[in-house]
Amino acid sequence: MANSKKRRKAWVFSGIALAIVAFSGVAMFKKRDVVIAVQTEKVTRRNLTEIVNANGKIQPVVQVKISPEVSGEIIELPVKEGQLVKKGDLLVKIKPDFYVAARNQAEAGYKSSVAGKSTAEATLRKAEAEYKRGLDLAKHKLISESAFDELKASYDVAKAQLVSAEDQVDMAQANLASAEEQLSKTTIASPLSGTISKLNSQLGERVLGTVQNAGTEIMTISDLNDMEARIDIGEVDVVLIKPGQRVRLEVDAFKDRKFTGVVTEIANSSTSSGQNANMNNNSQEATRFGVKIGISEKEAFRPGMSCTAEIETRYATNVLCVPIAAVTTRSPKEKGDRTNSLAKGQGTNAAATQTNLLVSATNNPAETNWGRSEKKTADNLKVLEVVFLADGERAKMVQVKRGISDDNYYEITEGLQEGAEVVSGGYKAIHDLEDGKKIRKGGPGTGVAVAGATSGKPAE
Repeated sequence: MANSKKRRKAWVFSGIALAIVAFSGVAMFKKRDVVIAVQTEKVTRRNLTEIVNANGKIQPVVQVKISPEVSGEIIELPVKEGQLVKKGDLLVKIKPDFYVAARNQAEAGYKSSVAGKSTAEATLRKAEAEYKRGLDLAKHKLISESAFDELKASYDVAKAQLVSAEDQVDMAQANLASAEEQLSKTTIASPLSGTISKLNSQLGERVLGTVQNAGTEIMTISDLNDMEARIDIGEVDVVLIKPGQRVRLEVDAFKDRKFTGVVTEIANSSTSSGQNANMNNNSQEATRFGVKIGISEKEAFRPGMSCTAEIETRYATNVLCVPIAAVTTRSPKEKGDRTNSLAKGQGTNAAATQTNLLVSATNNPAETNWGRSEKKTADNLKVLEVVFLADGERAKMVQVKRGISDDNYYEITEGLQEGAEVVSGGYKAIHDLEDGKKIRKGGPGTGVAVAGATSGKPAE
């Protein structure tokens, strides 16, 4: 009886084991035979134009901010915002009473110095005559030596007084010129022909001259006949920008219309100062450089209008091209347990893990030797750019090198031949593909696997 029960249990456990093995075999078979539905496209030759996009504002090429050089009350303001003015037209007049008084005082000082110079000249003539007479008397021993010395000293003093009087005249003349210049600055005329694009002050307002701090900005005059776009370009793209490159502009105020222009100027330094960058070193804001674009067309642009620029940076004709979606990244497989675990990561994740392990080895002396060996393999773990060829029913991974690109295609400089069929979609299908995996052409854009579960590899 006991033996019968033992045999029964043995048969039950054997059946369970066989079932487990069978299910495992079926699961492995299904996983091995995953078929991914893909879209494909032929490698063809095309003409590419690389575009850099950026946003900015429309501004006048010539724009002048008017600030007074002297302080005082505005007593005349004959212009209004939006008014056209010509070069030399009166813009502002500041109350001149204080500066008139200063000019009169300087003029009186000048006249007094001129009179002092005339007195010094007369004194010198008298001293010179007496010195000459004393010189003749001294030759004939008709005057004492001390008396002659007094005459000579008087003559020398008179000459020095004349030099001082001349200096006083020059100083007084300079003071008068300065006072007249300050008086003239109470009247401000337009330095160019243009439009009052901004008016900040009113009649009767007291303004501060630029001698003290920055001064008061009374108004802005702009030449609206010659406009440009001022945009900000990221540091990665600014190296591609050169003067003379063609630009297409879209201005928000003029919908369904594109304007043409050319790059005229590129900033040598970024728009953010070094001090601000140091204070906000934890900020993720990208460094940007200002670029000016001359606009060819004439239109009723206004300063500050928003615009979008498409700058044509590089060109390539009759080059091999693949869809942008076809190019993806993979990390190369490495030998060894520890490096293999790194290679299973994708894209920058593998590189980041590699860096952390190297830092750990450096900080921990016990792992220094391992860290050196890992450093030797760091170059081998760089992310590769690849495409997948539709090789019959299997996907074949091929490493490629990219050139320029437009909105839809990459130029391929190495790795492919014209006419080759590459997997171009969908996104999930390309993400899941590995070298040698089964594929089915003509799949939906989602790239859903049609036979079995898809791979769980992380996104690129």
